[in-house]
Amino acid sequence: MAAPEDVIPPSLTSVPLVGVAVNAALAALKVITGVFGNSYALIADGIESTSDIVTSLVVWGGLRVAATPANERHPYGYGKAEALAGVIAALALLAAAVMIAAQSVREILTPHHLPHWSTLVVLVLVVATKEGLARWVGQIGEDVESTSLQADAWHHRSDALTSLAAFIGTTIGLVGGPGYEPADDWAALAACLVIAYSGIRLMRLAVRDVLDVAPPKHFEDQVRQIALGVEGVRAVEKCRIRKSGTSYFVEIHVEVDAQATVREGHEIGGRVRSVLRTSHLRIADVLIHVEPHSAP
Repeated sequence: MAAPEDVIPPSLTSVPLVGVAVNAALAALKVITGVFGNSYALIADGIESTSDIVTSLVVWGGLRVAATPANERHPYGYGKAEALAGVIAALALLAAAVMIAAQSVREILTPHHLPHWSTLVVLVLVVATKEGLARWVGQIGEDVESTSLQADAWHHRSDALTSLAAFIGTTIGLVGGPGYEPADDWAALAACLVIAYSGIRLMRLAVRDVLDVAPPKHFEDQVRQIALGVEGVRAVEKCRIRKSGTSYFVEIHVEVDAQATVREGHEIGGRVRSVLRTSHLRIADVLIHVEPHSAP
């Protein structure tokens, strides 16, 4: 049997590194602007952005490990490392929601001055940059069904949400004047609910991958239809599919003419395997069981 194809496209491993570079630049910008603009919330947001760097590095490491070729010790490859990275990233997203909420409550209870209006310019830049990055990473994650990249995208979006909340709150505070200082903190507290919900949703997706939950029914139906289209296949009995990394491993039982020789059955099974592996379904490998077809 030939070795399975890569369960992680090598090009994916560079995606989280873009987030690392962007987060590092924005974190420095936030802290510097917060110091000169009298915005404690922006300083805290800049420090919190460093956690996004760590998360992107975890995702990068998970994708790198998942891209390691299969060997005798791991015949199915290291694809599960991608799902484990997704679990860690989802946990980090939940932790970020808790930390931002705690920081918001602390700022609400602590009297502080209104920030300078110039901080609004930085917040607009952060929201636009991080939302754009989140959409780019998230789209790639959805296209290849990478849970860890989708979680990383939501880390970027959580930063955009908290910065948007800070922008709205700061604007309200500057317009309202004295007494409205905690407005941005209340807005950030509301954003935490969205971040926490996303963390829970992504955690469920990552755990499903770790536990080999079956893919959607329409995916199995496509596998069956492709197999049935191979000359010599009379029927498809069982079909088991599991996800590893961004690819799938298939175990399928195909029925051939009961009078076919062992060689003929083997050749039909080989064609089924070849057709499935070269299909658009990102199937890394296929295990074929050939069985005699019983006419009704």
